[in-house]
Amino acid sequence: QVQLVESGGGLVQPGGSLRLSCAASGFTFSSSAMSWYRQAPGKERELVALIPSDDSSTYYADSVKGRFTISRDNAKNTVDLQMNSLKPEDTAVYYCNAVQRRRGNVRVSYWGQGTQVTVSS
Repeated sequence: QVQLVESGGGLVQPGGSLRLSCAASGFTFSSSAMSWYRQAPGKERELVALIPSDDSSTYYADSVKGRFTISRDNAKNTVDLQMNSLKPEDTAVYYCNAVQRRRGNVRVSYWGQGTQVTVSS
């Protein structure tokens, strides 16, 4: 079955760094767009960063540009999110997402269970 397992979350002080990792299995990782979302209490889930299947470009939310870096390793079926200069407003549950495109332009989205990131002094 499809599995997306996030790890690396935790408690960090403002200005600190964390590296999140998502291990994927059960689908063709190399042809899927991968992304990280986050959801803070009382807020809607938002897209943080995205990396396409060919690793040719990336997308970042304005709020994290210059601080976060998304990367993928197709040999390991993993996607990482390096988070630097963390701010309290980065506190959220972070989710790994995969989008697999199928015939008929059908797109199937898979989600991990999430990992908590708390930025606090």
